[in-house]
Amino acid sequence: MSELSPEATPLRRPRFVTAVPGPKATAIIQRSEGAVSTSYTRDYPLVAEKGEGCWITDPDDNEFLDMTSGIAVCSTGHCHPSVVRAIQEQAGKLIHMSGTDFYYAPQSRLAHRMANIGAVRGDKHRVYFGNSGTEANECALKLARHKTGRYGIIGFLGSFHGRSLGSVSVTSSRAIQRARFGPLVPGVFHSLYPDPLRHGADATPRALEHLDLVLSKLITPEEVAAILVEPIQGEGGYIIPPDSFLIALRELCDKHGILLMFDEVQSGMGRTGKMFAWQHSGVAPDVISLAKGIASGMPLSATISSAEIMSWPPGAHASTFGGNPVSCAASWATLDLLEGGLVHNAAVVGDRFQAMLAEGLKNHPRVGEVRGRGLMVAVELVKDRESLARDGELRNAVVMRAFDKGLLILGCGPNSIRFAPALVLNEAEATVAAEIFIDVLNELS
Repeated sequence: MSELSPEATPLRRPRFVTAVPGPKATAIIQRSEGAVSTSYTRDYPLVAEKGEGCWITDPDDNEFLDMTSGIAVCSTGHCHPSVVRAIQEQAGKLIHMSGTDFYYAPQSRLAHRMANIGAVRGDKHRVYFGNSGTEANECALKLARHKTGRYGIIGFLGSFHGRSLGSVSVTSSRAIQRARFGPLVPGVFHSLYPDPLRHGADATPRALEHLDLVLSKLITPEEVAAILVEPIQGEGGYIIPPDSFLIALRELCDKHGILLMFDEVQSGMGRTGKMFAWQHSGVAPDVISLAKGIASGMPLSATISSAEIMSWPPGAHASTFGGNPVSCAASWATLDLLEGGLVHNAAVVGDRFQAMLAEGLKNHPRVGEVRGRGLMVAVELVKDRESLARDGELRNAVVMRAFDKGLLILGCGPNSIRFAPALVLNEAEATVAAEIFIDVLNELS
């Protein structure tokens, strides 16, 4: 499967000292279940005690290969020394002094760096800092309405933009995320997201036909403030749309004065082998939402647009904690690492990992597709290759069985497995992950 072999290069593998969860982990789980909101989602009983690179150790000293990176957050790996050092140094000087009301160097220098990273269209850019992906999208939605004076927002079926009320109004990946929270924010409409596996060559035409229906039957283009779209749909299944789809959206928005906003909370910050996923198609947005991998695990998000778009008055939108000094210091160190080689590593190791999966699963009757860009990779599981009927039960069983074997993965969409490891993943670790996953899938199917 790989040019590497255990004889040529010693491969670190998951290690078990106890059954999982062990006694210490079980005690923590029991304590948590008695006090933590029941709305939290836990696919399997992992208790993380410490992390290093792509590895997690639980309280009972069991070691797991982490192909989730905290759901695409720890982009530089768990506890990268450079990030830890930046956090410690900043925490010893200043932890908080609300950047909404005052100035401090870590925020201003990070804003300048992010404004010049080439994230959106235009020459001069501005940055709004929040704490999470949903906050980045809330900012984008409010900015769009404020700038255009229009009310309409168009999102896409299968999308995930967050759980706060505005963001969840545009979200449509699972009904449970919206259930019993209505009425949601008005003026939001959903259109079809192209799925090349199921729609084939008609993926873009079908999606555009549906969007045309929305714009002719439900809302006029002149009432639409923004189209919010993931250039790679994350929670919805790691679906990669044809470039022609994003190109058509750009043309439509330019024609009607609509803001094209990209949610790159999961796909951005080097995950796809480029700093931003939109760079694969060359279609630049007017507004971009970033979070997750931006600060290696510290709470931080950024909404970036041209200075002309982000020209609202003081008090229009703000955040007490957004862009706090410690998170900004972590982000600066993260950017140094990403630009210093980790984005390139994501491209190289990601391509190799995807090739391992594709080769090992090429004749598997329950695999509909292996797809991805960089280290944003998915395997879609089906009941058979002819009908492509989705098999969510098999997906869930694979996730759980992989945990039993020391591999941390997660699902996405109704029937896909996602791999979103830290961008420090090396080929030896990718080999181990591929081997365990293929063994699990063969065992269960």
